[in-house]
Amino acid sequence: MIAHRTVAATTFAVSLLFGASALAQQANTLPLKIGVLADFASVYADIGGQGNVEAAKIAIEEFGGKMFDKPIELVTADALNKADVAATISRKWYEAENVDMIIDMPTSATALAGMEMSKQFEKIMIVTDAASSDITGKSCSPYTAHWTYDTYGNAHTVGSAIVKQGGDSWYFITADYLFGHSIERDTGDVVRAAGGKVVGSAKHPLNTADFSSFLLQAQSSKAKIIGMANGGGDTINTIKQASEFGIVAGGQKLAGIVMFISDIHSLGLKMAQGLIITEAYYWDLNDRTRAFGKKFFDKMKRMPTMNQAATYSATLHYLKSVQAAGTRATKPVLAKMREMPVRDAFTDNGVLREDGRMVHSMFLLEVKKPEESKAPWDYYKVLAEVPGDQVFRPMKDGGCQYVKKD
Repeated sequence: MIAHRTVAATTFAVSLLFGASALAQQANTLPLKIGVLADFASVYADIGGQGNVEAAKIAIEEFGGKMFDKPIELVTADALNKADVAATISRKWYEAENVDMIIDMPTSATALAGMEMSKQFEKIMIVTDAASSDITGKSCSPYTAHWTYDTYGNAHTVGSAIVKQGGDSWYFITADYLFGHSIERDTGDVVRAAGGKVVGSAKHPLNTADFSSFLLQAQSSKAKIIGMANGGGDTINTIKQASEFGIVAGGQKLAGIVMFISDIHSLGLKMAQGLIITEAYYWDLNDRTRAFGKKFFDKMKRMPTMNQAATYSATLHYLKSVQAAGTRATKPVLAKMREMPVRDAFTDNGVLREDGRMVHSMFLLEVKKPEESKAPWDYYKVLAEVPGDQVFRPMKDGGCQYVKKD
């Protein structure tokens, strides 16, 4: 009887082993599937949106279009900038539709909601649009990579440069959700650490049309700098209406903590000239950035934002990591993503840290005057390339619970 049990147990163990192997082989016979969860119709559509879809397609094409001898599939959906919608779509994609990796996530709230699904299903998520530094801090996930920029990095790059130029009193016009709060918090910390002061802030809803009351409060504060703790269409509307109110003409300056080349294009150089901003990518930096910019322009008839270049970069790096791991299984792929350096049109010095932060250089930029621009989309003067270890928060200071303690 004991012998029979031993044989049965051994047979069961062997069948489990072969079953697991068969399941792994079966998994690799399914098409690799990537989901782009974006904003296609609201304030962040220009900086991500369909451009992120096209950027991911360029990466797939450059990779060769196939993984495990099957065509790589790409699916898309609109998160509507709502956390519950992002969570529902992420769950459906991971659980029912065999999506291996989700990329984009247009707002910090949608990113955090999607990250919960990523943790639950142990699948990879790469955030290329949302900006809160909490994504790799107190709200971090072992399955999420944060690729493009974050509020801490932008605050330290732009905020410190402006304070050094004498902009030592700030009033914030802040989008009233996690992204805006994170910009105000992180930039305020930089200003105060440099000896400046924050004299107040006004909160506005996402996708606000009329900024007059917020701008009047900022004007009456007498702060030297009005910090725009918002993004996309909200930032554009803030700048346009500030011009109408004569705020800059009256001696106050605007600071765009999170701005994109698409914002400058919408505003025009006459209105945007002189703004100091930071970006991770600019199409006219070198031959590689120009080559990707041309590919993107041929598809979209506009130059890519840093988020769109990052979506290309992250998709390509993910595909290379799956290939190197020889499996779509999450943990081996993530190990390869951290092990392999990121070298492409987006960055030539990228490293994915344990907390999920992809560390790379950022560029401090000044928007050109109209007469300085020699061609369409020739918008920036490069003031400095700031190394990633000076831009992004040290891993030990982020509070990510998944980082191994020394």
